[in-house]
Amino acid sequence: MENKLPGVVNGEKNFKSGFVAIIGAPNVGKSTLLNQILGQKVSITCPKPQTTRNRIVGIYTCDTSQIIFLDTPGIYTRKKDKLDEFMVKTALKAASDVDVICLMVEATAKKNTHDLNVIKEISRVSAPTILLINKIDLIEKQLLLPIIDKYRNLETFSAVVPISALYRDGIDITIKEIEKLLPYGPKYYPDDMWTDQPERFIAAEIVREKIFHLLREEVPYSVAVTIDYFEEVPDKNLLKIGATIHVEKKSQKGIIIGEKGRMLKEIGKLARLELEQIFGTRIFLELWVRVEKKWRKDERLLRKLGYR
Repeated sequence: MENKLPGVVNGEKNFKSGFVAIIGAPNVGKSTLLNQILGQKVSITCPKPQTTRNRIVGIYTCDTSQIIFLDTPGIYTRKKDKLDEFMVKTALKAASDVDVICLMVEATAKKNTHDLNVIKEISRVSAPTILLINKIDLIEKQLLLPIIDKYRNLETFSAVVPISALYRDGIDITIKEIEKLLPYGPKYYPDDMWTDQPERFIAAEIVREKIFHLLREEVPYSVAVTIDYFEEVPDKNLLKIGATIHVEKKSQKGIIIGEKGRMLKEIGKLARLELEQIFGTRIFLELWVRVEKKWRKDERLLRKLGYR
C-alpha cells in the first residue's frame, strides 16, 4: 500500500502524508495529546473518562509532512449501552483505516487491564503501531525502563516513546517516529487548516465539555448537545448559536438548570467565552434543556443526536 516514490509538494521532494489513529483506553490522554500537537483545541478534554464520543480529526502540517490525526473514543470491554457500543466501534473502525496507529497507555508499574485489553484489540490490525507511554510526569524516573520493557515484551511495536502529553514531553520524537512510517504523498488540506470538523460540531462539543467540568456523577454521561441554529451577523461581528442539552431524566434536567437557572447560566458563560476565543468573534449563546428518555440505549435517538 505504501508509495515508495518520493512525493513532490510545492517543489519539495520527499514529502510524506497520511492518516494516524490515536487509540487507547478511556482517560489515557488522547485528546490532550492531539491538542498539544496541533497547538489548537480541536478535541475537548476532561479528567473524567469517556469524554470523547466521536472520531475527531486534527491536521498537523510542517515542511516535511502532513499528518491527519484521528482522536478516537476510549476502548473498553464492558459496554453498558448502545452509546458505549457506538464509541468502541468508532475507535476500532478508525484503527482499521489508517497508515499508522499511536497506541497510548499509562505509565504505571501496576497491571492495567484496560491498557492490556486495548493492546489485544489493536494487535488484530495490520497498520504499524507506535506505543506511547503517557503520564511519565507522574512516576519516578527509575520506574520508566521496567515499564517500557514490560510493554515491549507484550507486542512488537514499530517504536516505543515515553511522553507527557500534558507537558509536551516527547511530542517532537513522536512526530519523527510517525513520519518514518508514513507513505510519500501530497497534502490533503491547506497549510492553515487544523481540523475538518464543522463549526456546529465544535460549538456543541464545547458546551458538552463545560457540563463535564461543572457536574459530577452520572449527569455528564447522560448528556448530548445538538445545535438548533448557527447564524452569522457580519455587520455586528456576532455569531448567534442556539443549542439544546439532551438528558435522560427529569431530575438531570433540574440539576443542569440549577437553582434559579444558575448552573445553566454558568455553563453558557464558560462555553461562550471559549467559543469567542475559538471563532474570533462575539458570541450570543442560547441554551435549552430537554429530556430524551433512555437515549443512550435507543439507536434511533442516537442517530438523531448525531451518533452515526
